[in-house]
Amino acid sequence: MKYLIMLILICFGGVLFAQTAPNKYWVQFTDKANSPFSIDQPDEYLSYRSIDRRRRYEIAVTEQDLPVNPQYVDTIQELGVTILNRSKWFNGISIFTQDTIVLDQIRNLDFVRSIKTVKALPARYPRNKWIEFKSLAGLSTDTTTDTTLFDYGYGTNQIGMLNGHILHNQGFHGQGMVIAVLDGGFSNTDINPAFDSLWQNNQILGTWDFVINGPVEFNKHSHGSQVLSTMGANIPGSLVGTAPKASFYLLRTEDGASEFLIEEDHWVSGAEFADSVGADLITSSLSYTTFTNPSMDHSYSDLDGNTTRITQGADIAASKGILVITSAANEGNKNWHYIGAPADGDSVLTVGSVDSQGNYSAFSSTGPSYDGRIKPNLTAQGDGTAIAASSGTIIFGTGTSYSTPVISGIAACLWQSNKSLTNMEIIKALESSASQANSPDSLLGYGIPDLSKAFFLIQGIDSSAIKSETIIRTFPNPFITHLNIDFYSQSPSPFDLQIVDLHGRIVFEKSYVPGYVNFNHIRLTEFNDLASGTYLLRIISQTNHYEAIVIHQTN
Repeated sequence: MKYLIMLILICFGGVLFAQTAPNKYWVQFTDKANSPFSIDQPDEYLSYRSIDRRRRYEIAVTEQDLPVNPQYVDTIQELGVTILNRSKWFNGISIFTQDTIVLDQIRNLDFVRSIKTVKALPARYPRNKWIEFKSLAGLSTDTTTDTTLFDYGYGTNQIGMLNGHILHNQGFHGQGMVIAVLDGGFSNTDINPAFDSLWQNNQILGTWDFVINGPVEFNKHSHGSQVLSTMGANIPGSLVGTAPKASFYLLRTEDGASEFLIEEDHWVSGAEFADSVGADLITSSLSYTTFTNPSMDHSYSDLDGNTTRITQGADIAASKGILVITSAANEGNKNWHYIGAPADGDSVLTVGSVDSQGNYSAFSSTGPSYDGRIKPNLTAQGDGTAIAASSGTIIFGTGTSYSTPVISGIAACLWQSNKSLTNMEIIKALESSASQANSPDSLLGYGIPDLSKAFFLIQGIDSSAIKSETIIRTFPNPFITHLNIDFYSQSPSPFDLQIVDLHGRIVFEKSYVPGYVNFNHIRLTEFNDLASGTYLLRIISQTNHYEAIVIHQTN
C-alpha cells in the first residue's frame, strides 16, 4: 500500500484547486534531461503488474515512461502556480494561475517549449452529455437465453446477445483481470448493494479523482457507478455484470459541471495511472467534440486518429499493452452524427449501440473516422441496458455509455482465457466473430460480437473455419485419462458423439442435447478399458457430420 501511494504521488500528485478558477494552462517541456528516474529501474515508477505486462508482450520501457522531471515541476510551482496534472507521455503539466506575469516567467524558462490555454471562464449553460433513465418496475425478466451458472435477471439479454454467458459457464468471470474505469463520478459506489461483492472480495483496488487531485469522493455524478454495474454488479436474479469477478480502479477524469479541454488532460493522466498500476483494460464512456468554449471544439478533420491529445493518449495506452475500449458517443441522430475523441484512435476498440433486438440505435454515433477507418468497431446493447442506480435499484439506461462497458467486461473474460494474446489480437478476434465481420459499415462496424466464436478464434481456429456449421477442438491429443471436446454448432439440435476404432467398431457412444446454441464443452473420462491406438471421433447432428482423429495412450 505504501508503494502504491508513493507511485500515485510521483506520477500524478498535485495540489487541490478551486473549481471556479478562470485560467488553466498546459505547459509543454522540452525534454526529460537530468531526470532522477531511469528506464533501467522501472520499478521506481511502474508497478510489478505494469512491468510484467511489458515483459509478457515484449514492450520496451522507454523515456516516454519516465515521469516528468520533478525539478522542472518544482521550479514552476515555486513561482506560485497550482499544479493540476502531470503527463509523462506528453512531457508536460497543466497549471492554474491568474498571474500573467508568472506566465511570462514560465514561458522564458529554458526547459519550457510552450504554454497554451486549456480552460477559460465557464459559459453559463454547459452542454449536458448524460442520458436519461427509465425504471424497470413491473417489467418481466423472462428470457430465452440459456444460462446455468448465473441468474442474470434484467441483464440476461445484454449478455446473451453476445453469447457472453458461454464464457461464464466455462469459468471465465474476469478473475485476475484489472479494469480501469475512467468516468465522471461514482456516486454511492461505496454503499450500493450492487457492489457488495466487489468490496467484500477486495475487487476495488483503488480510486483517484484527477479533477480535484485526490481520492474519489462517492458523492459526485452517478454515471461511473452505472457504467461499473454493467460489468461488476452481482445481484443474482436482478443484475449480474459481464465481468463480476474482475478487479477495478475507479478514476474520475470528467467534470460533469462543464466541458473544457483540460478534461482531455485529466483523461490522459487517468490512462497513465492505469498503465502504471498494471491495468489490463481501460473502459471509458466519455467522448469529446464540442466544448463550453467553442474555440476549443474539435472538427471532423481532427478525428483522424492522430490529432487530439486524448486520442493520442488512448493510442499510447494501447501501445503499452492495454486494451482500450471507448464509447462511440450519442450524436447519431443529430447534425453532428460522427464519433468523438478518443473513439477515432486506430488502436482503440470503439463501441456503438443496438437495441434489445440487435437493431442499430438511432442515437449511436457513426463513423468512419476522418481518414476512412471503420468506426465503431463493435456494437452491443446500449438501448435499454439494465444498470444499477445509486440506490441499487435496477433501471434501464440508454447510450453507448452502457454498451461500452458491457463489451469491456466480456472482453476481459475472453482475454482471461488466453493471456498470451496481445490487446490487438483480442480486438481482431472480437471483430472476426461479429455479425458483420465480412461487411462492416459506419453504423454497426463489424457488428455484434459472438463470444463463442471469439473463444474458438483465440484457441487457434482459423476465422474462415468458424463460418461452417460445426467446429470441433480436441485436447489433449494424444490423451491418456481424459479427452476434452469443445464443440461449436450454429444449430441447437441434439447430436451423437462416437469414438470409432480403425476397424469401424464403435467403442464409445453418447447422445447430447446442447445446453447452449453455439458452444458446448464435453469432458470424457471413460477410458479405463480403451486400448492405445488411433481412433476416429465423430459428431453427428441433424445437419452435419464432423470427424477428427484422436490418439489414446496408456500410462
